Amino acid sequence: MEGSEGAERLPRLRLDELLDELQVRIDAVRGTRDRVHSLLEAVLSVGRELDLPHVLRRIVEAAVALVDAEYGALGVIGDDAKLAQFLTVGVSDEQAEAIGPLPSGHGILGELIRHPEPLRLEELSQHPASYGFPANHPPMHSFLGVPIRVRDEIFGNLYLTEKRGSKEFDDEDETVLSTLAVAAGVAIDNARLYQEARSRQRWLEANAEITASLLSGVEESRVLELIVEHARGITSADLGVVARPVDGTTDIKVAIATGTDADMHRGLTLPREGSFAGAAMEAREPITSPDVAHDPRITAGPPRFAGLGPAVAVPMSTPQGVRGALLLARAQGGPQFADTETALLLAFAGSAALAMELAERRRGAEQLAQLEDRDRIARDLHDLAIQRLFATGMTLQSAARFVDHPQASERLLRAVDDLDETIKIIRSTIFGLRAHDMGPARQGLRVRTAKVVEEAVPALGFTPALRMEGLIDTDVPASVADEAVAVLGEALSNVARHAHAGSAEVALVVGSGTLTLTVTDDGVGLPEGGRRSGLANLAQRAEKLGGTFTAQARASGGTRLEWRVPVSR
Repeated sequence: MEGSEGAERLPRLRLDELLDELQVRIDAVRGTRDRVHSLLEAVLSVGRELDLPHVLRRIVEAAVALVDAEYGALGVIGDDAKLAQFLTVGVSDEQAEAIGPLPSGHGILGELIRHPEPLRLEELSQHPASYGFPANHPPMHSFLGVPIRVRDEIFGNLYLTEKRGSKEFDDEDETVLSTLAVAAGVAIDNARLYQEARSRQRWLEANAEITASLLSGVEESRVLELIVEHARGITSADLGVVARPVDGTTDIKVAIATGTDADMHRGLTLPREGSFAGAAMEAREPITSPDVAHDPRITAGPPRFAGLGPAVAVPMSTPQGVRGALLLARAQGGPQFADTETALLLAFAGSAALAMELAERRRGAEQLAQLEDRDRIARDLHDLAIQRLFATGMTLQSAARFVDHPQASERLLRAVDDLDETIKIIRSTIFGLRAHDMGPARQGLRVRTAKVVEEAVPALGFTPALRMEGLIDTDVPASVADEAVAVLGEALSNVARHAHAGSAEVALVVGSGTLTLTVTDDGVGLPEGGRRSGLANLAQRAEKLGGTFTAQARASGGTRLEWRVPVSR
């Protein structure tokens, strides 16, 4: 009986073993099925994203979940074969701050960059390429890394460490992660294409706005601001600078600067050699820097790039030459400027420079037409108006001989004198209209005054009203004219620097042996307790010529400057 009972127990044990093994296989199949479902869900989730930063974040999160890892990271490889970006999962912000700077691609991370093949380790520290971990880094032992390919390009690598519930990652983990990497490559390619298309559209819209602004007569300084604003916005740059060449020199001057520490750049005059923007102008091609704050090419000027890292400078070129350079920089730790970004930025800068040149030519054509119109007016005044006035004066002078009444005769002679004075004024006007074709030394005070006002417009931000009366070009000696031009330039400069005005008016009047120059503005007025120190020079110029200078606050707000000196007739 005992033998038969033992024989019955043996099949039952075997059956239990078979059932247990079957249950294990069923659980394994279920686990595999669940894992395949999870993989498919991860692929679909990654593929739905089109914003590249979100795609990258979703990839590393999906990888950590699929292989049940404690920590995960995605490293993006830059043009210098080092890590340009490093996204982590599982490391808190406090831990990341305690660890310090993100890795650049040495040790095990660099091994995967140098040899883009899957790498699986039970113990990280035992690999020959292991450098160890920095202080405050969490302990990590098991490791699994796979490359991410976008078409034929290695985009980056997925790094997973610390397999939960096991000493190491297995073959299935490697297969799952490699499959996810293939899907990630497709998703990254789609996101990059979408990002590039959207970026091109934004550049086209920016180009259209700048061209329209230039051709509609918007001030060039405002257009330069638009160029920098669009470039910074599209590239997510923290600093934007436009530098222009200084005529007759090898220097450049920063015309516009916005963003991080812009005040340290604005208005700087620098040599081309020794400045980042100057290097781009000299090379006539884009130049980039991974760390502009420590770039050896920047040797001129004060330190001004602290806290900034990746930078790019592109020339603003036309077939006729280089009109300037556009410099953009991102904060330290930000992504480097990719080749696609740089190419689009170069095209944008070139289009902006061409639009500026076309606008200049248009202004030149308009000025030429205006000057031709002045010539016509001058001819008409000389050939028609003066001759008729002269003939009328001769007639009145002849008629006076036949008038016996003393008062009537006096009135006729007075009318003749008035006509002579009018002829002088017209001739002075003709001289001013025709002075545009003379050199600066021979140009009249009218033209020189108009030029000073025009040159002050960029600094003021508006165009002052200009009124001129009297025999300005005939009655004012050259020495007095030179002083008047200098006084006007200094007065308008004071308005631009101190007045914070929205409008101004310039009046130049010659009459009764006196030249009176008046400049009024609607700004903040004179400071409490006296005049601005910059006005003392204007008073000295007036005293030197035997004249006077006054500076008074206006009742309606602002300041009125009056510079009055005698002139010989």
